Amino acid sequence: MSLDPTVFTARFTGTLGELLGIRFVEVSPERVIAELAYREALTTVGGSLHGGTLMALADTVGAAATALNLPAGAGTTTLESKTNFLAAARSGTVRAEATPLHRGKRTMVWQTRVTDEAGRLLSLTIQTQMVLV
Repeated sequence: MSLDPTVFTARFTGTLGELLGIRFVEVSPERVIAELAYREALTTVGGSLHGGTLMALADTVGAAATALNLPAGAGTTTLESKTNFLAAARSGTVRAEATPLHRGKRTMVWQTRVTDEAGRLLSLTIQTQMVLV
């Protein structure tokens, strides 16, 4: 079951996701992909995308993926998140792809790979989401 990415992106109106400019491009319970365009407001003094930008992108995509897998009436919150930064992005569009490592009744664990337009791995985030019932 895939959802319309445009409709899914609209759900984030008024949130940090909208402020960052996150745009969902693929949305299903098995995989969520979103993109974010480089702009100076999201960078470090040195001109590369800020680590907090990459983490916020990964957290948003992982939480969205969890939400797609929740039972009716349940919510989610991030319990733990760990990011390895591997390369800097200084232009273009970055892409975050979240895939499940574990989808349980009480927790879900997602791996989110953030890459640049050339496919170079910029960061890797593993996050645990709590299922709130």
